[in-house]
Amino acid sequence: MTTTSKSTSRKLTIARAMAEAMAQEMRLDPRVFVMGEDVGPLGGVFGNTRGLFEEFGAERVRDTPISETAFIGAAVGAASDGMRPIVELMFVDFFGVCMDAIYNLMAKNTYFSGGKVKVPLVLMTSTGGGYSDAGQHSQCLYGTFAHLPGMKVVAPSNAYDAKGLMTAAIRDDNPVVFMYHKSLQGMGWLGTEKGATVPVPEESYTVEIGKAAVVREGHDVTLASLAAGVHHCLRAAKILEEGGFSAEVVDLRSLVPLDRETLRESVAKTGRLIVVDEDYHSYGVSGEIIASVAEYSGCRLKAAPQRVAYPDIPIPFAPTMEQWALPNADKVVAAFHEMMKENRGENS
Repeated sequence: MTTTSKSTSRKLTIARAMAEAMAQEMRLDPRVFVMGEDVGPLGGVFGNTRGLFEEFGAERVRDTPISETAFIGAAVGAASDGMRPIVELMFVDFFGVCMDAIYNLMAKNTYFSGGKVKVPLVLMTSTGGGYSDAGQHSQCLYGTFAHLPGMKVVAPSNAYDAKGLMTAAIRDDNPVVFMYHKSLQGMGWLGTEKGATVPVPEESYTVEIGKAAVVREGHDVTLASLAAGVHHCLRAAKILEEGGFSAEVVDLRSLVPLDRETLRESVAKTGRLIVVDEDYHSYGVSGEIIASVAEYSGCRLKAAPQRVAYPDIPIPFAPTMEQWALPNADKVVAAFHEMMKENRGENS
């Protein structure tokens, strides 16, 4: 893994960091190209490919028809034939029309070929709600992709990690699903999370896929999340600190591989776990994380783990209903106090 110092005064949004990583890899490797809807002159709906068309032209930054099945299938073919495509599925919700190309081709072809055919493809896609885009454009679906073997899955919470993970994903010989949260992108109309815009070195570097980061040290409870959820956890940790409690925040960064070791080390220290996940409550990432800790004999839990996740309902259009359903810092704090109340009840 290439390492580099974070010491720089230059700050980038996640969108700019992603575009910079792609540009640097395209300059180094002529096999790298980008394709998807509106990735060319527009620069991507979420700004991820801004500036690439002007530098590399229509041959390597390809606007496609509105047919996800067609252009993801084409990307799989190109990757299998020696190219290194980056393809954008504009909203992760659109996976339903192209899941055959993603899972039965992209994820499985290396296995089917006995390792003879590599599929070095980056599938980048937007996640997250909060904008009254309803159930067609607001899901996260982390667990859907993480559950299916054959693909690596990453979800950065800040621009430094976004650039490093994108560079690592492009260089990887396996298919990588790069899930970026709309609220972190740096697009003004989306109401960007300020904490996602951080110093980013100009030089190329990688962030290891499969390695979580402890972004805040603590000893009373572990708050584990990814993407936008990390910022909910950090805000909750500050609120808890005002009440005399110390929360440790773990940014997963990668779902596949999942860094169970860092999670277990943190919970072994704190004895308590709250998982924050904007994906659906049942059968998802939050349950997998809790199971990973519960199955480990080195963790002696002081309380039953809690999860703050999206309820098992289609995402509402009405703003008040959607905000009621979304995770936030107040829900994390409430989950912690409920956990402590149960502790007190057991000890009385």
